[in-house]
Amino acid sequence: MTCRPDLAASLLEYNRVMGAAQDAVSQFSPALSSQARSFSRLTRDLDYLNHGSFGACPDAVLDHQGMLRDRMEREAVKFFVYDLEPLLDEAMSALGGMLDADPQDLAPVTNATVGVNSVLRSLEFAPGDELLTTNHEYNACCNVLQFVAKRGGARVVVADVPFPVRDEAQVVDAILARVTKRTRLAMISHITSPTAIVFPIKRIVHALAARGIDTLVDAAHAPGMVDVSIRDINPAYYTGNCHKWLCAPKGAGFLYVRRDLQKQIRPAVISHGANSKRTDRSRYRIEFFWTGTSDPTPVLCVPKAIETMAGLLPGGWAALRDANRALARSGRDCLCAALGVTPPVPDAMLGSMASIPLPAAPPGAPPPTSSLYADPLQNRLIDRHRVQVPIVPWPQPPERLVRISAQVYNSPPQYDRLSQTLIRALADEARP
Repeated sequence: MTCRPDLAASLLEYNRVMGAAQDAVSQFSPALSSQARSFSRLTRDLDYLNHGSFGACPDAVLDHQGMLRDRMEREAVKFFVYDLEPLLDEAMSALGGMLDADPQDLAPVTNATVGVNSVLRSLEFAPGDELLTTNHEYNACCNVLQFVAKRGGARVVVADVPFPVRDEAQVVDAILARVTKRTRLAMISHITSPTAIVFPIKRIVHALAARGIDTLVDAAHAPGMVDVSIRDINPAYYTGNCHKWLCAPKGAGFLYVRRDLQKQIRPAVISHGANSKRTDRSRYRIEFFWTGTSDPTPVLCVPKAIETMAGLLPGGWAALRDANRALARSGRDCLCAALGVTPPVPDAMLGSMASIPLPAAPPGAPPPTSSLYADPLQNRLIDRHRVQVPIVPWPQPPERLVRISAQVYNSPPQYDRLSQTLIRALADEARP
């Protein structure tokens, strides 16, 4: 897909769609605007449209974390030796309720990348084995997959899922088309990071299981953005972040491992649990609950984060997810009208994020300055226009996307400003 060159000429269409988009979210707007104060630590002079990267934490949750840290520092021995394990049990119980999973099958990790490492580096692969993923997978997780494949002489196979995508069947068919008798494991995103597509993960997992293939679900974005039932999906492995759409502090994540597979999965860091003589709980939980001294307060705040976010709108989590999805859709429609492109993902496969294709970076653009955010266009939007939004290289530079997020502290006028400033920034970029 290419963007229409005459971006300015699309403003009339943009204005028409902007009006319709605001109508679509009008039922949420009053409640949404009144809740921005719950995130008072966000920079006030910045349109923060990048919740999907690192999340944002409500004041009430950060205050709770401060209380836990004070408790830890007052008597660290009591906290770590006697209090921590019951507190972790409480956190996993709250998370199990949110994800429709047995808490006994959940373990804390600092983030989804650590969860992916824990699973993949616990498994052994042999020459000729194939590890399946897609071209929409997160770069960090792809690096882990390549590492373990090389270590065992296996091969990574990449399914080419189209973008723009027409429907769920196109995703499922693309993945299954790359399955062979050598496929040992599939690593598939629940919600893709660069392209913001909600994959039909239950259909994918069940179709692969019918072919005898276990799936590691990279669910970094799923908890809190979409309704998750691990019980219904029934994956072999499912790992996600709590600092993104659950809005817990940074450093809170989880790993689910199906009960029959837990004996072979070890934490990324081996510690005291490896030779513990305890028999009161599973080896899986004993090892993952203690991997050395660190600050455990982020994951201990998960129950408070779930409670706090549920209380922001009448209707709880279901209403919050619906509001964020409606807001993301309105922002996407505004950007697509301004840029003169067709929405690349059907509404049914949209969550609280949306990615829209941009014109390719101009020849001679400055080299990358960061391993995470390298496009100078992103810096221009921040420095000159006070808009924080990621410009994502995909599928390969110079091709790129702009990815917007929608959270309860955002509002339609912010996407309006982004659309206008993006047009100006692209025009500036195109000048010799």
